[in-house]
Amino acid sequence: VPLQRGSIWSLQVLLEQDFWLIIEEISDFNCMDWLLLPAATDSMISEVSKAARGRFIGDPSFVYERAEVNRKSEDRVIPAASVFQNKVKEETRLSVTVHQIDQEVSVVPRGSFIRNHQGLVLVNRSFTGLSESESRKLDSFLHFREAKNPKQRSVLQNPAVDFLEVLSDDIPKGSWSVQCEFASRVCVLRSLLWLGLTFYHLPGTPQHGYVYMGDGTKNLDLPFML
Repeated sequence: VPLQRGSIWSLQVLLEQDFWLIIEEISDFNCMDWLLLPAATDSMISEVSKAARGRFIGDPSFVYERAEVNRKSEDRVIPAASVFQNKVKEETRLSVTVHQIDQEVSVVPRGSFIRNHQGLVLVNRSFTGLSESESRKLDSFLHFREAKNPKQRSVLQNPAVDFLEVLSDDIPKGSWSVQCEFASRVCVLRSLLWLGLTFYHLPGTPQHGYVYMGDGTKNLDLPFML
């Protein structure tokens, strides 16, 4: 069952115009003309990885182009037929980037969602928030996605609650920053992998959410920075 939740993001382009997005629904770059954002597919992800580089331009119709050489050719002079032009629109790249961020760093507190006997994921209406001590631990926060590497649960875990992956298992270690602010009344998590992703939770209340205000590029240098 797909896990769905609405969030508002700002993708700061700074070259032409910024993008504003309502995840999985619509996107916009001038707060007036809203466009349907296509769902990312495996083929779209492959196209973006081959063609798109650098910062976003701010124009959904902009086309990225990148030449790829067929290395099977044994000639020193590479024939034109061995050079492929990979092309992808910025709209496609935007959709893929939103999908990747939502899959890799979308966060919820432990217990805020439950899975029933039919396998449906529902909002836990009885969730009253994490305690202040729990909110300081990375184990108390989960990825809001289908588990990619499900582990065998211990007898102390609740299968209705512990069906998502904890952030403390993320690789590389240290890719999250946990801080308690305003006399521990607000817990803030920041992703160092996708800079600009900030999650918040008010301990003792069910209030939580996240905002992304970044340039849409993944911090691939993180393993060397830790």
